[in-house]
Amino acid sequence: MHVVMFGDQHVESSGGAQVSMRLQRRFLERAGQTVTIVAPRMHARATPDAAYVDLPSIPVTLDREYSMSLPGARTDRFVDAAMSRRPPVDVVHVQADFWGALIGHRFARRHGLPVVHTMHNRVDVGIAAVAPFPGLVLRVLNAGARRVLGVSSRAAGSGSDGWSYLRLLAGGVDAVTAPSGHFARRLEAHGVHPAVDVVWNGIDDDVLDSASAAPADGRAPGPPRLVWVGRMSAEKRLLPFLEGLAESGVAADVEVIGGGGQARAARRLVRRRRPAASVVFTGRLPYPETLRRIAAADAVVQTSIGFETQGMTVFEAAALGTPAVVSDPDIAAELGSGAWTVADASTTALAATLRQAADDITAGTAPVPESRIRELFRQSSRTAAMVDVYQRAIAGRSVSSG
Repeated sequence: MHVVMFGDQHVESSGGAQVSMRLQRRFLERAGQTVTIVAPRMHARATPDAAYVDLPSIPVTLDREYSMSLPGARTDRFVDAAMSRRPPVDVVHVQADFWGALIGHRFARRHGLPVVHTMHNRVDVGIAAVAPFPGLVLRVLNAGARRVLGVSSRAAGSGSDGWSYLRLLAGGVDAVTAPSGHFARRLEAHGVHPAVDVVWNGIDDDVLDSASAAPADGRAPGPPRLVWVGRMSAEKRLLPFLEGLAESGVAADVEVIGGGGQARAARRLVRRRRPAASVVFTGRLPYPETLRRIAAADAVVQTSIGFETQGMTVFEAAALGTPAVVSDPDIAAELGSGAWTVADASTTALAATLRQAADDITAGTAPVPESRIRELFRQSSRTAAMVDVYQRAIAGRSVSSG
């Protein structure tokens, strides 16, 4: 089977979706499948790999980590030329929300290929967090998608919000998947697709096996060790975390892993508030090293609310045996045990939960993640589940065309 994945960003750039796509590719190839990944060329560094089709692109961030490609006839010709030198395609897997999605859907329609679309993003929440006029942005986004996909306003409906946009992307696809049950149910409730398959993003089997083989010597002495991992942007709520940490008075060792536009503001906040905790900004780390830091921590802190479609970090932590402080009630419910749930979005509630977590860690009574997470989160099991979706999409397209 030849699977062609389309992404908004190059898979060698930073980001949860990119990490997931790299892992999916590796385990699909282990299972004997062929994978091609189509995404904008990254300008920050060279990314030579025979599996990549790097689209002409323009950088969209100062560090040149992220870029965009313009959907349209010129990009269509580039993709078609690149794919003509590769084996015939069996299924298109769109794992994008913006230009990558439009480019991928146009490719699939030109060639009559079955499409599986993984919805990674709460578009409405993400845009509201970063755009000064989110309603206008969403109207433009919907209008642009209708034009690029050749869908009339009447056929698409009159909506112009985030759910309308996702319905546009899902129009005519053979299957939609989501990385969590709570997001899948939301997609169904808003009419994006009648039956959304839940396929969690996974973690490398080898990493899990290595962690399982490590001796369990108990917690090393010292203050509670907390880690916050993510992109430093408004929707991830790093600044509220640091405010809550200062308000809590907890004397913990805190490591902040990641980079982004709020990095300088975060450092200024720590200098201004002088929390009792020791806060270290580590910056971006390679994925295996990030997992090692998570495994060594007493708890992971995740502060985004309503934005995450899975909350990858807390599931990685649970698979490695590390509990989490979770602000999003949907993620906490799906995670099950192994979490301290923050009562609401206020820094006061977060501070109270951080104090409780620190007390529990010190007392040796921290919650224990459910053992089922480790097995369900193995990438080999997630790949097997996705292959089933691919085969169903291919078979359904064959029946309808026959």
